[in-house]
Amino acid sequence: MSILNVILLAIVQGLAELLPVSSSAHVVVAEKLLHLDPSAPAMTLLLVMLHTGTMFAVIVYFWKSWRRTYFSSVAAFKRFAFLLIWATLLTGILGEVIKKIIEKTLFKGQPKAELESLFSRLDLIAPALAAAGVIILIAGLYERRHRLRSAVSGAVSGAAATLSGADSNLTLRQSTIMGLVQGLALPFRGFSRSGTTISAAMLADAPRERAERFSFALAVVLTPAVVGVEALRLLKAAHEASLAGSPIDLHSSISASLLGMVFSFLAGLAALKWLSAWLESGRWYLFGIYCLLASAGVFYLYKIGY
Repeated sequence: MSILNVILLAIVQGLAELLPVSSSAHVVVAEKLLHLDPSAPAMTLLLVMLHTGTMFAVIVYFWKSWRRTYFSSVAAFKRFAFLLIWATLLTGILGEVIKKIIEKTLFKGQPKAELESLFSRLDLIAPALAAAGVIILIAGLYERRHRLRSAVSGAVSGAAATLSGADSNLTLRQSTIMGLVQGLALPFRGFSRSGTTISAAMLADAPRERAERFSFALAVVLTPAVVGVEALRLLKAAHEASLAGSPIDLHSSISASLLGMVFSFLAGLAALKWLSAWLESGRWYLFGIYCLLASAGVFYLYKIGY
């Protein structure tokens, strides 16, 4: 894989990961157009290393906000840590259950049953994008209607004062919903993790700022575990390929992944600034419309042979 391809994929990932439009779907489509195999171990490792770059972008961008809210006091931090661990635990349990169900049903009787082998299936990515688009659209319209009602009732200033208070954590119910939705999003390329978790929280009456902060905090906790899983998968594939007489160039794969991480970090910072601006302007629903249009585009690519 050329350096130009790595940089291109990193920019696509960095811009799309932190927007609620499914970076995985965009990267898979880009890989398909570049005639690369998205399900190959080297490519899935590259993808999670690109996620690592955007994870660092999240930390840099949100650090002041997290310090002002989650680290404002010992009580606030304890509450935040509990909700974060709880939501991540739910993600891991549900995600693993769904992964096992898929592998035991779609791959029944096959010796190598890996969910990652489905990641290049555009016919599966298209409906996942559409489902995410519907959820985001509903949440965006729900928020927009709530804004209008608040403006009419003259309650905007009072609501703002409440939201800026000392307690800036989500409720247990809201964090539970976000953890479960994140677990549902993990196995499916195209089912935007950030888009669906933030939207689900908004539909559970969480202020969008809190939902955004918590969703990306969840990503920071989740990313190292995903990187570890994919690194082990690549090492396993390299060992098997070596035994078969066709070794994988691990040095090249790791170097490409690290380069991609740097570029996805830079693109991620730009995307975060745009995302926050769109959230503040109440145009969240437009991301849903985009996902629906992207779903149609992905399905078209599938129909013409990609």
